[in-house]
Amino acid sequence: MNIFVTGAAGFIGSHLVENLIARGDNIIALDNMNNYYDPAIKRKNIASARRSSRLSFIEGDILDVNLLEKIFSSTPIYVIVHLAARAGVRPSIKEPLLYQKVNCIGTLNLLELARKHHIKRFVLASSSSVYGNVKEVPFKETANIDRPVSPYASTKRTCELYCNIYHKLYGISTTALRFFTVYGPRQRPDMAIHKFTSLIDQGIPIPFYGDGSSRRDYTYYTDIIKGLTAAIDRDLGFEIINLGESQTTSLKQLVGIIEENLNKKAILQKLPFQPGDVEITYADVSKAQRLLDYNPSTDIKWGIKKFVEWHLSMKSS
Repeated sequence: MNIFVTGAAGFIGSHLVENLIARGDNIIALDNMNNYYDPAIKRKNIASARRSSRLSFIEGDILDVNLLEKIFSSTPIYVIVHLAARAGVRPSIKEPLLYQKVNCIGTLNLLELARKHHIKRFVLASSSSVYGNVKEVPFKETANIDRPVSPYASTKRTCELYCNIYHKLYGISTTALRFFTVYGPRQRPDMAIHKFTSLIDQGIPIPFYGDGSSRRDYTYYTDIIKGLTAAIDRDLGFEIINLGESQTTSLKQLVGIIEENLNKKAILQKLPFQPGDVEITYADVSKAQRLLDYNPSTDIKWGIKKFVEWHLSMKSS
């Protein structure tokens, strides 16, 4: 089937595209190759997939309505997988208008095209950041999340609400997947695991926020890809579903695991807890297990080992 994927050259997008091509789908892929991080990294991410005749790659923007209309008018599309977004909690505090424009207006553009072209399935990449500082853990999809702590989180919640509206008004089957700190080969260089691994390896101090007790639910990319693929294949009406590992690791523990795999000690640059950050993320994945047959299976120690192996292989390639 024909699948339209936005953010296709990013970390998650490029892995998803490869997976869908391998199972026989035809992919129309869009990425604007913006400079949030080095576009050369994204070109390398997507290079293998671009050799396949099943991939049509377009360098373009979800804010370019004319380009999107041209794509949707020329190719019958079965499902939209919307991964593109302006990423990052802390940068969103500095540029809230940019995040509103890209994330919210970009999503609306795609929903409007789904309506106009009678595309009946839409999969949205949402985020665990929408939970803010919810006290009850693990986080359930039914939690009260009316107090986000960053503009980024607010935009992701807004996109979920737009999806619900388009489902109710136009019958578009929409699944919003709340990702919990995804890591693995190709992870964005600004994210903690990638940044810490690179800096520790170079003997450069790492930014260490707070006392190291903050905890995250780190999810290996292969588990996310399985959940995403299941969501693509299933008509669920409208659903919001957590995709996490359903385990938590403290910042202090994470640094220790990376040190062990690099066989190097971290130099800590101790900093205060940052505005927009949360104390814990922790996914209740029972809904994903029920609706998507989701079964996360990657232990953080094994996942970090594989990530460090990838990091070292990139240094030598």
